Amino acid sequence: MREVLAARLRQCRKEKGLSQLQVAIYCDITEKAYQNYELMTREPRLEILIRLADFYQVSLDYLTGRTDP
Repeated sequence: MREVLAARLRQCRKEKGLSQLQVAIYCDITEKAYQNYELMTREPRLEILIRLADFYQVSLDYLTGRTDP
């Protein structure tokens, strides 16, 4: 799941033309924390995953690789 999550977070962010810092600010986390999610070194808490799904307007299932777009 970690690889899929990291890839989909990166893809969603790039599709919206956003920086990691912009996404981190929205999620109320540090830029380094968000970078770690995209680098697969850490997994976000459920609360953060929900914020990211809402922000990118996708489902949690999509972010975690349970469904395709």
